[in-house]
Amino acid sequence: MRIYLVIMDESSEARAALHFASRRAQRSGGHVHILAIVPKQDFVAWGGVQATIEDEALARAEELVTSVAGALFAEMGQNPVITVRTGDASREIRGYLADHPDVAMLVLGAASSGAPGPLISHFAGNDAGALPCPLTIIPGGLSDTDIDRLT
Repeated sequence: MRIYLVIMDESSEARAALHFASRRAQRSGGHVHILAIVPKQDFVAWGGVQATIEDEALARAEELVTSVAGALFAEMGQNPVITVRTGDASREIRGYLADHPDVAMLVLGAASSGAPGPLISHFAGNDAGALPCPLTIIPGGLSDTDIDRLT
């Protein structure tokens, strides 16, 4: 079974990547895995304040992926696998891929203009040859109709 891994955040490019992955999964009989990563907070002198900041960020990430999962279920009729992790994004993605060797494709969205973003720069740059699966980058300028046509 083909598994498409999407890294989810609140950006429009992440939603484009999710749209692409859901269409590919739907057409290939595959599944979508959604990974949201909460960055580890820089050290704050007051541990309670740091814990509260991290808890709030985690709650926002969980709310986001739950929301998109509901929309994905309504669209595809299947629930995606949802994971929320805290830490360095590239390290967490590598860890996820190592834990899930059946992932067939890592799907990332690129902004419609400007720099490609840190994940695309990382995974399409020096580490491109070290991924255990293909990397697909969805241009941010594509509409849902364009993505539907391509998938």
